[in-house]
Amino acid sequence: MRNDKENLIVSLTLEFALEIIEYAEILEDHKKYIISKQLLKSGTSIGANVREAQNAESKADFIHKMKIAAKEADETEYWLTLCELSKNYPSPNGLKESLQSIINVVSKIISSSKS
Repeated sequence: MRNDKENLIVSLTLEFALEIIEYAEILEDHKKYIISKQLLKSGTSIGANVREAQNAESKADFIHKMKIAAKEADETEYWLTLCELSKNYPSPNGLKESLQSIINVVSKIISSSKS
C-alpha cells in the first residue's frame, strides 16, 4: 500500500514530532522529566503509527493503525493540556493547535476509509 508521493498526514505528523521533541527538551530543562517523557512518547508515536499505516497489509490494518494514531493524539492532547494548565510549566505555544489539525485529518481519513 505504500505510496512515496507527498502525503499530508505523514508530513504533518513528522513536523509535529519534531516540535514535540523541542518542547520535551524545554520541559527537561525545567526538570519536568516525567511529563516530558510521557509527551515525547505519545507525541512522536502519532507519526510512527501514521507512517506504519502507509505499509498496511489491508484496509482493515490501515484503519487500525490510524485509530492507534488517533489514540496517541488524544493522549498527547491530555499531556499538553496538563502543561498548559499547570502554573509551573512552560507554555506549549501552538502545539495544541497543530495537534488539532492532525486530529481532524486523522479522523477524516478514518471515516473516509471505512466507507
